[in-house]
Amino acid sequence: MGRARIALSGVRREELGPVLVAALFFFCVLTALMLLRPARDALGMQRGIEGIRWLFIGTAVVTLAVNPLFGWLVARFKRLQFIGATYGFFVLCLAGFWALLRFTPEAVGQTSGQVFYVWFSVFNLFATMVFWALMADRFTSEQARRCFAPVSVGGTLGAIFGPWLASQLARPLGTPNLLLVAGGFLLLALSCAWWLVRLAPDRAGPPADAPSTPARATGPERIGGSAWAGLWAVCRSHYLAGIAAYVLLMTVVATFIYFTRLQMVAATSEHTDVRTATLGQIDMWTQIAVLALQLALTGRIIQRFGLGVALALLPAVTALGFVGLALYGSFTVLVLLEAANRAVQRGITRPARETLFPVVSREDKYKAKAFIDTFVYRAGDVVGAQTEGMLGRLGLALGGLVGVVVPLALVWALLGLWLGRAQALQARSRSP
Repeated sequence: MGRARIALSGVRREELGPVLVAALFFFCVLTALMLLRPARDALGMQRGIEGIRWLFIGTAVVTLAVNPLFGWLVARFKRLQFIGATYGFFVLCLAGFWALLRFTPEAVGQTSGQVFYVWFSVFNLFATMVFWALMADRFTSEQARRCFAPVSVGGTLGAIFGPWLASQLARPLGTPNLLLVAGGFLLLALSCAWWLVRLAPDRAGPPADAPSTPARATGPERIGGSAWAGLWAVCRSHYLAGIAAYVLLMTVVATFIYFTRLQMVAATSEHTDVRTATLGQIDMWTQIAVLALQLALTGRIIQRFGLGVALALLPAVTALGFVGLALYGSFTVLVLLEAANRAVQRGITRPARETLFPVVSREDKYKAKAFIDTFVYRAGDVVGAQTEGMLGRLGLALGGLVGVVVPLALVWALLGLWLGRAQALQARSRSP
């Protein structure tokens, strides 16, 4: 209880209701995702590590194709309508996968496993992106600094609860029925979105530099604009391009860690169930580390040292972790590296990165953010996967990775510091 009070210490009394609903919303989203993630990774490994590299390319292509569709939804429908359409589509997909596993299990093989891998990778990004876009829309920049840390705790609890729930329900219900359980949590998340929109009123006025849209044309709830507006906004704005570059570098390095983990797990066993259990245990202990960090430090670091330091912390921790992995090269060190990377990324960097968006226009909160958090993110996966594979083919392995990661981390950290200052300037320019 003491640590929970610390996490909520920056939240004002009138903000407590929206923050708790937002935390419950994120809890439901992450529970649904983490119910399915270990199975996704295990299914993807059926054709080996090289197969996953090609799946990353397929995921990036599908993500790019889906972006204009999401942009069209944002432009044409009210906020709760396009959020409901997004989550509703994913629930229908889960029902379809459930029917395939339940009624035609003989049709399930490597190809269907790859389809599920790509689908889940797209679903994973859009589900969390829609959540954080709504957060940036409902909270001011000043509120985000204080409130996004406790909101993130709700997601971390869901990320711990999801694997635990899967381990408890897999035998009595069977793996196919877990898809329906995940769909149920997505429907609960949608209910929380409806509740949050009614609890947290619209903030008055768009940013000073936001493109004006006549109210009579779009209505107060419709955003309007082009389906590709997010891409053009990133190209026009140095600030949004900086966020995109930060996300790109982050995902390139995270992909290095991901493939290093897959290779070590693949070496432990060839059995899918054993690999799934191992990956699930890594996820669970990593999320416990994330929770401890969020309860103890996240809000304090952002408020005391600023966004720039919070954003620069992840590159520093990652570079040190790779140096340690290159020196010792054990599975234990890898787990520590991944736990530290995810703990800082989800416990500190993610709330800090989301605080960058409340200062942009509402259209950019949904469209530019969607482009950055989905396609740019997956493009970083592709670059990281192909670079790691090339270094492996050259026989450089971990030593080669360290030579790439350390310079990238330096640029990445400097970019984080710049974004922290740029966000402060944007926030001051919006102040009356």
